[in-house]
Amino acid sequence: MSSIRFAPLAASLASVLLAIPALPASWAWAVLASAAVLSALGLYDLGQPAHSVRRNYPLVGRLRWFFEGIRPGIRQYLFEDEHEETPFSRSQRSLVYARAKNEVSDRPFGTLLNVYENGYEFIAHSTRPVPSADPGSFRVSIGGAACRQPYSASIFNISAMSFGALSANAIRALNKGAKLGGFAHDTGEGSISPYHREYGGDLIWEIGSGYFGCRDDQGRFDPHRFAEQAADPQVRMVELKISQGAKPGKGGILPGEKVTPEIALTRGIPVGRDCISPPGHSAFSTPLELVHFIARLRELSGSKPVGFKLCVGQPWEFMGIVKAMLETGILPDYIVVDGAEGGTGAAPLEFADHLGMPLRESLLFAHNTLVGAGLRDQIKIGAAGKIVSAFDIATVMALGADWTNAGRGFMFAIGCIQSLSCHTNQCPTGVATQDPMRQRALVVSDKADRVHNFHRNTLLALSEMIAAAGLHHPSRLGPHHLVRRVSLTEIRLFSQLHIFLEKGELLAGDSDRDFYGAAWRLARADSFDIAT
Repeated sequence: MSSIRFAPLAASLASVLLAIPALPASWAWAVLASAAVLSALGLYDLGQPAHSVRRNYPLVGRLRWFFEGIRPGIRQYLFEDEHEETPFSRSQRSLVYARAKNEVSDRPFGTLLNVYENGYEFIAHSTRPVPSADPGSFRVSIGGAACRQPYSASIFNISAMSFGALSANAIRALNKGAKLGGFAHDTGEGSISPYHREYGGDLIWEIGSGYFGCRDDQGRFDPHRFAEQAADPQVRMVELKISQGAKPGKGGILPGEKVTPEIALTRGIPVGRDCISPPGHSAFSTPLELVHFIARLRELSGSKPVGFKLCVGQPWEFMGIVKAMLETGILPDYIVVDGAEGGTGAAPLEFADHLGMPLRESLLFAHNTLVGAGLRDQIKIGAAGKIVSAFDIATVMALGADWTNAGRGFMFAIGCIQSLSCHTNQCPTGVATQDPMRQRALVVSDKADRVHNFHRNTLLALSEMIAAAGLHHPSRLGPHHLVRRVSLTEIRLFSQLHIFLEKGELLAGDSDRDFYGAAWRLARADSFDIAT
């Protein structure tokens, strides 16, 4: 029976021999050509050294790679469970698509979730619901005492995604949608492209370790180039990226063949050469130097709001930054907490799966540290990491966030189908590609309306949800409004599940919270190393 594996090769060789005597017939030429190609492939498979399967199963063995290639799509469309997150479930994607298209997102016949499963979460509603508030009022003022140009931001904005990772048409659609809806569009660390400027939507300019858009020829921070860009009225805030959730502690490389003249001009780098974003910053190396750099950015920007984004890792490092704030009196206007579940165009598996703190724990830690240091009321906190629904927004705001950012949710709104091909430059919907023929599939005017619709309809759903809890504004949400099932017979409020520090508790030096007290004692303002 083992010889059957050679049957396809034998059949193709036999077809060659049978077709040769009948060559004058047109069908014979077709058979001969096809059989010759298959025979050549089969003989090559027999002799090639790289793939054992093809050596043992010439021709047939190639089907393995064919089916492996189509497996993700087949699984997603035919076999994936409605709530199986890979990384976003069909239910989550369908919700975004419906809201982006202004379609009804209501569901008949009750929930599809198992409400008795561990981890099920819900908002505790009130017996005194209030009328739904205008979602247009769901804004937060960002800018501390040292900021002269505060920004009134929506509580739901577009997270950092660079031109280069996304196509020109994707950037256009996102920014036009942000303009239509009056919310902010984070540039990502790839700097401000012409496509960010085309429709005039509010921008949060993210600056990473490569200092793209404000770097000198050696890749160091250039204050003059920064000041020129930051002076643009469209730039409403500046965000210093220390790390991102999907690959914390790792820089990136944009291969030279992808560094087009447009990308080179946007980032301030040579055309055709590898674009390297280092793992760490060269402008600072200690917490004290970091807060002084933030003060410098604020001054150079004309006193616009300046903050930093990070995925929390070693807790004493974040606490060291907070100690540096206390020592110098220099405070960022805001901090964006990016969870380890955040997205990226490409990341090593180990980084995406096993590095960095998840959003909820990160957010709660940052919130508690600022409260314990007596600084929380002077610094706003944004949260990013798999935010797509009104309940997602409500959850992180109940844990301490002042506003939220979403990346992949807005990608779905402009047509992303989660094909997981972002790193291949072959995105089928034109969202994450630099191929001009592929990105033409994304029609900016249509997708910009969908971005606007998704934002508006999500906040409308949030308004209705919190109204049922008796609240007029999401800033009133607290951990006592959220509930989680912890066993078949027990549910608990978030306020019972999590630790919440008292204002100034860390400053007293006698905190009885083992984790927070121990980490605070390890933190240093003059170094990211632990205190000895």
